[in-house]
Amino acid sequence: MDKRFNTLGLAEQLALRKQAVEDVLAHPEWSLAQATRHLKKTMRLTTAEMAKLSGVAYRTMQDIENERSEGNVQTMNRIFGMLGLKLGVVRVSVGVDSAATE
Repeated sequence: MDKRFNTLGLAEQLALRKQAVEDVLAHPEWSLAQATRHLKKTMRLTTAEMAKLSGVAYRTMQDIENERSEGNVQTMNRIFGMLGLKLGVVRVSVGVDSAATE
């Protein structure tokens, strides 16, 4: 955990993890960089800690956070996988035009 914060107990760490996951799932419009930064900040991790936990190189993590790279699917699955998340493809809901139905 980031040394700028006081050490948290296990229950508090799990609560932060749950909150971080819920936030990311609630905001599908976020870019991968925004989601990654939010996860790191909410869980109070440094870039180095998040890279180590996910098994991604420190430089790669920096590049993703700073939007210099989108990362590939495997890399993003490693980052999100540490929280039980996985990238996927979903159908976009298209609203029905009310003028076309009249």
